[in-house]
Parts: sequence; C-alpha cells; structure tokens
Amino acid sequence: MLIPKITTLDALEPALRKAIALLPTVFYKDPQLAVDSAGDSSSWTDVSSPKEALELLNNGLSVAVVGSVDVAAGMCCDQSRIALRYVRSASSPSGYTEAIKSALNEGIHHAGTVILELSSEQITEATLVDASGSSPLSRLTKAASGKYIGTEGPVRIAVEIGADSTGIWTTDLLTSVASAGADSIINADLLALENDVAQKISLAKAFALASSLNSDRPDGLFTTVVVDEQHVCLGVAYSSMESISAALDSGEGVYWSRKRGLWRKGLTSGATQTLLGISVDCDSDVLCFRVRQNGAGFCHHNTHTCFGPASGISRLAQVVAERKEQAPEGSYTKRLFSDAQLLRAKLLEEATELADAECKEDVAFEAADLLYFALVKCAAHGVTLADIERSLDRKHRKVVRRPGNAKPQFAKEAAAAAAVATAAISTPGSVRTSILNADIKPAQPGERICMRVYKDDELNSDERKALLQRPIIDSEEIMKRVRPIVDAVRANGDAGVLEFTEKFDRVKMDDVVIRAPFTVPELPEDVRRAIDQAYANVHTFHSAQLGSDTCVETMPGVKCSRFSRAIERVGLYVPGGTAVLPSSALMLGVPAQVAGCREIVLATPPRADGTIVPEVLYVAHKVGATAIVKAGGAQAIAAMAYGTETVPKVDKICGPGNQYVTAAKMLAQNDTAAMVAIDMPAGPSEVLVVADATSNPAYVASDLLSQAEHGPDSQVVLLAVDMTDEQLAAVEEQVHEQASRLPRVAIVRQSIPKSYCLGVKSMADAMRFSNAYGPEHLILQNDHASDYVKDVVNAGSVFVGQYSPESCGDYASGTNHTLPTYGFSKMYSGVNTGTFLKHITSQELTREGLANIGQTVMTLAEVEELEAHRNAVAIRLRDMV
Repeated sequence: MLIPKITTLDALEPALRKAIALLPTVFYKDPQLAVDSAGDSSSWTDVSSPKEALELLNNGLSVAVVGSVDVAAGMCCDQSRIALRYVRSASSPSGYTEAIKSALNEGIHHAGTVILELSSEQITEATLVDASGSSPLSRLTKAASGKYIGTEGPVRIAVEIGADSTGIWTTDLLTSVASAGADSIINADLLALENDVAQKISLAKAFALASSLNSDRPDGLFTTVVVDEQHVCLGVAYSSMESISAALDSGEGVYWSRKRGLWRKGLTSGATQTLLGISVDCDSDVLCFRVRQNGAGFCHHNTHTCFGPASGISRLAQVVAERKEQAPEGSYTKRLFSDAQLLRAKLLEEATELADAECKEDVAFEAADLLYFALVKCAAHGVTLADIERSLDRKHRKVVRRPGNAKPQFAKEAAAAAAVATAAISTPGSVRTSILNADIKPAQPGERICMRVYKDDELNSDERKALLQRPIIDSEEIMKRVRPIVDAVRANGDAGVLEFTEKFDRVKMDDVVIRAPFTVPELPEDVRRAIDQAYANVHTFHSAQLGSDTCVETMPGVKCSRFSRAIERVGLYVPGGTAVLPSSALMLGVPAQVAGCREIVLATPPRADGTIVPEVLYVAHKVGATAIVKAGGAQAIAAMAYGTETVPKVDKICGPGNQYVTAAKMLAQNDTAAMVAIDMPAGPSEVLVVADATSNPAYVASDLLSQAEHGPDSQVVLLAVDMTDEQLAAVEEQVHEQASRLPRVAIVRQSIPKSYCLGVKSMADAMRFSNAYGPEHLILQNDHASDYVKDVVNAGSVFVGQYSPESCGDYASGTNHTLPTYGFSKMYSGVNTGTFLKHITSQELTREGLANIGQTVMTLAEVEELEAHRNAVAIRLRDMV
C-alpha cells in the first residue's frame, strides 16, 4: 500500500492534495492537520508521549506513531491504533538488521503497524532474496501476517526512507517493498498527478506499484468494484493505468470501457460520480472505487445499482430525501419537515415505544419506526446518511469514553418504570439480575479491564448454579451450516475439499494431500531446538503411559486376558492457516506415534500460497505422519471421516477446533456410514485458578490472561480463598496492567468482563466449587498446593504451585494440552496414549475350566431364554462325560 506523507501542506498543489486524500492512508507531519483531516482516509502522525497520543486519538486520529515500546505500553488503546517506528542502527547497507530484529522480537507484538526507517541502500539490501528463498523484509512481513489484531486484520509492516539519509524512492524500490509484503511511506512532494515529471513519480503509478496491483485478464485491465457511500455495490467496471490517473486527477468516477476506451461516468447521462476513495483488495487484483452517485443511479436502467434498486436503510434515506422535496403541501409528511414540534413528539413517542418493546418482533418494528423519524430529522437539517456514518466513525475512534450514565430526568423515569416491572414479576427468593441476567459489555479502550466479583456466602443456590454454567451454544444452527459442507465433501471428494478451501480460506490449490516423506524446510535454530525439546518431553511422558497386558485365571481352567492394539488409521486436526501451531501437532502426533498407529493423517489449513506452515511440517515429519491434508474446517473433518480420492479414510479423529470443526466431528461420529470415532466434544478454552493470601498477584493475573486471550468466549474463573479486599485489588490491578500490554487486548476486553472472581472461605469450599465446575485447566497457586491434588475430582489438567504456569503444559512439560472443556472433564479425559489404543479381551478355557463353569453359563442362558447359548455349552459337556 502507498502511504503518502504530507510534511508541508502549502507546498502541495490543491489538486494533488485532494487526490492524495482519496487513498486509504495518509501520514501527516502536523498532528493537528492529521486530526482535522480525519475522514474517509486513515490519518497517521508522530507522537512523543502516551498523553499526546491519547488526546489525538480521542479527537479522531486513526493511528499514533511512537518511537518506543514503553510509549506504546503506556497507551491504553487498541493495538491497531499504534504504529511503532524503528530507525536503522547505522548508515551502512547492513545497518537495517537491528531494526528488523527488534521489529520481529517486540514490535509486531505491541503495535498494529511497525515502521522501519531505513536508507534507500538498506531497503535494497533488506529486499534481496537470499539462499532461503526469501528476503529479510519478507520474513518479517510473514511473521507479522500471523499476528491478528481482533477483526482489524494482521499486523502491517511499512518502510520509510529516513529524512537524514541519502537516496529517494524509485519505482524499483516501491516494487521491491511491495513484493516483500510491506507498505511504502513516501513524501508527498515526490509525487505528481502527471506522468514524466522530473524527480517525481506519478501518484497513479506509485499507488499501483506500492499496492502490487496486477491483472489476471488477457487485456490487462483491472476489475473495479464500484460502491456508494454506504459501501453498497453499485456495479462492476474496469480500469487501466490511464483511467486511474484520470480519476485521481479529476476526483470523479473515470473508468476504461472495453469498447470505447476512457469512460467518464455520467458525462452524457448526467449520472456523474464524485470519487470519495480508491483502494485495492487483499489479493491486489481488484480495485474498489467509493463514490457519491449523482443522477438517477449507476445502472443504465436508471436504478441505483446494476442489481436493482437500493434496499434497507440506504433506500429509506433516499425515500426520505425524495419526500422532503416532493411531499404535497399540507400532507403529514410535509408537516413532519416543517413542524419541528410535531417531529419532536413523534421521535419521543417512538423512542419510548422502542424502550418498552420486549419481544424480538416488537423491537424490530419499533426500531424501524424510530429510524424513519430519525432520518426525517436528519434530512430536515441537511444531514445525509454518510454524515451519520462519519460521525459514528469519529466516535468509534475515541479511546476515552464517557461514563455512560443517562441524564438525570431519563434515569429517574427508567428507574421508576423498572421498579414497576420488578414489582409485577418478583417472587420470594428470586435470583438476582446481576448474576443470571447480567448485561455484560466489553471493556472499551480507556476503561478498566476487570472481572466480576462475587462472594460465595452471599449467593443462593440458583446463583451458584448460574456461575457454573458455560455460554449456550446454538448447536442446531451450527449443524445446519456444517451438514451441507460434510455432505458435499462426501459426495464430491477432493473437488469438494478444494471448493470449500477456496471459498473459506481463499486459497486455490490443485491438490489436497501431501504424502510422506515430506520436504521439510530449514527452521531457525532456536525454533528447531524448542520443538525437539518439547517432542522429547511429550514422548517420554506418553511412553510411560503404555501399560502391560493383563492375564488372570478367574477360576481353575478359566484364563482371561486383555491386550491393547493401536487404532490403525487416525486423523489429527491441527488448527492454523495464518497461525503457527506446532504444539497442537505435537500433542496429537506424539501419542499416536507412541501408540503405534499405522497411518497418521494430519489435517491443517494451508497458508495463502497453498503450503503448510514449516513448523507444523517439521512436527509431522518427527511424529511419522503418513499424509498431510491441506484443508481446515468442516471440509477437512469430512474428508478424513469418509475418505476421498486422495485423503485416506481414518478410524478416529482427534484434535481441537472451532465450533464448526466440533460440529463436523459430532456429525461424523453419529453417522454409522462413516464408522469413525472422535476424541471428545470441545468448547471455548477455560481456566480456574485457586489463589490465597500467599499467591503472587502478578502470577495469578498472568495465568488468568493466558486463557483469556484465546477468544472472546474464553472462560476464566478465580477462586479467592479468604483473601482481603486489598489482596484482591492487587490481583485486579495486575489483570488490567498486564492485559493492557497484550497484543490481543481487544479479545481480552471481551473475555475478562464475562469472567468472574468468587470469594470463598476455605480450600474445602474452593475444591468443592472447582469439582462442580470441572475446568479444562485447574491451577493451584495456594499455599501447600500439592496437598490438595488428592481432592481434585474433575479437571482436564492440574498445574500445582506458583512455578507451574499453564503455558508449560500447553507446550513442553510433557502432559497433553488437548483437554476436555465446557465441563466435559466430568466424563472425558484429555488426549493421551490410550486415546489411540483399543483394548481387546480374550479367554481360554481348558476341559476342566469348562466343566467348572458350564452349569453356571447354562443356568443364566436358560433365565434369558437363549437356547442356542445354553446348547453351545451343553453339547461340549455331553462329549466330556
């Protein structure tokens, strides 16, 4: 992506300044100008302190650029709003290495964007492809692409030529940086609207090169999606470099007609377009023009879109605008626009009816009414839907929120209405709303990140049961979505897997399976050593689980035995794709290898280029996997359950995954045609920590957050044993402080407010609650923790003492991290060596043995009226007489 940097506004031609504002991101040297220019484009500027950053962000700045991790850590805001700058350590060509190393080790973990300030010579060096087949810059962007920031996408890498360095941006440098997957920050005074301006690059060309814009069409044109101010698709057009340049120059919708060449939309019909923004899609082969459509509409049939008239709120806004101009004098509609008192009364009436609505249908009906009158109010004052959305965007950028309290007169009315409603439905011993029906909201940027706090001796039995509950999962709805995928893969085999992989993962492949032996790429030495150490520990622990066969003589002449055999074909699901999860491959592959499974099929989502994450590939090699399925989700489960042309059918499927993976596993297990077993059902990750006055608050908080960062639905529980308010406050302070520094703080802001701390009087109370809850991970951080392991009845895995963080079990201590969640630890074990074994019994009777037991068997067979059973013994006893 091209990021123009405006250093002095006066030096830019007005036309160029206007064109630059059409790009997705603009960097401003002047902080106030960055705030004033905040609009459709993302505005960036440099800041020197957390205080300055928060003030600017709160006033509309999109991204604050800081020069140190300490400043970034002091900003209580979303990681996506922070860019961290690293300056080259020396002027020599190799001086970029320290900047890239720092960005890799810390930058991508603390900011949504990492900026490398280098010289032109250093950029050339950093983008050179070495013996590994990649460049230092591309390896950094690859690592950053695996660091997702909530719904904002992966961490970005941008490159800027330092003001104090020699050399300037060239088209070759822009191409090299874009090929490495990074953005280019270029001074705006090096850009021009025209081509062939000395010492300058045309804005259109720089935009195309920095975005890696490419065409998959024989004519070289770029497919262009045209959307309106609400991002509603108006239709599809085509662009060329000439038309892009003309569009930026004129600020209008200009395209390339495949028949007539340069096409200025609406030049003859009057349905012109004001260009509001231009961007490139994630694959860099489709343009998006955001426009304000004038006249009858985009389509030559005089409709708003080529797909028919507008609908929903967009259509309502159009209708309201038309009625403002066309409503007959004296009509109700005309009165709404002219009589402010009438409109105010209708707004208050509809707002009250919406506030009083209870059922889903009534809420939707009343909300629609209120939206209509709200848009009338807006139209009467010349406010468009786009104006409303811009206001929403500015409010969304605020990092310091108001308390959210209602104005006194409205709060008083609401309290009186609530009191009446409560009196009407309350019954003796009713459950408090604060627990069973709590309105739990995520913590906003700038707000405290804290858990709910309860005391066990203040709860009644219903409230205590409520705390044991997990979030309700609509399994029926998920099954409706998963079943067609499973059926399609079962019917179409590899073609079905390829289709869904392209649809869901956006990866187009020619084949589904990689067969052993695998070509394992070189890994960084420290990564390889870490995997080898974890493999050794997990292998040692799971090898110790192999038990000997059992043989017992139950009575003279009757010998019974039990022996184990490995399940022959097993499927191991390793979540991933953009993520790197070698630990999951280890936890599934090692016990399968130890058990002696003949065929180990590993399934994991492919990366964008269709390859498998190298670390997972290395683990697959170590555990002796026979095949790797390059697919994820329900399609991967279906492929292993039923088999395809190239995917081997397996007898058991193990491994964690999201709700769709779990649903597919359950569907396959319940289908007798599949003849496949699974390890266990799965739900969101969870941890229960037991702490007391001797616990280290920082350790307790770190263990809580290690699970809270997994996802918005992660379950985190703290049992505080006889802790004072001051001791508990110390833990709460650590939770907020540590959470605010996490790269995944956006997720933690959702999961921690759903979690809770329960104060209990004794360890006996704590263990009683824990066993009733049945956590996936149980961490005992209390005094003499090992003394209480004997009291654990229900838990997936237990971590004993202050030096046993759950993270060790996740990666390398030796125990398995694939564990039962959602309370299933009451009846399921975590994955272990036995998961991949089946036990067979045998019996051998001598002549004496059959004589000793024969009458007993015949008597019981007669009781059950199974004559053939009785006869099988009797016929032998007769021959023995």
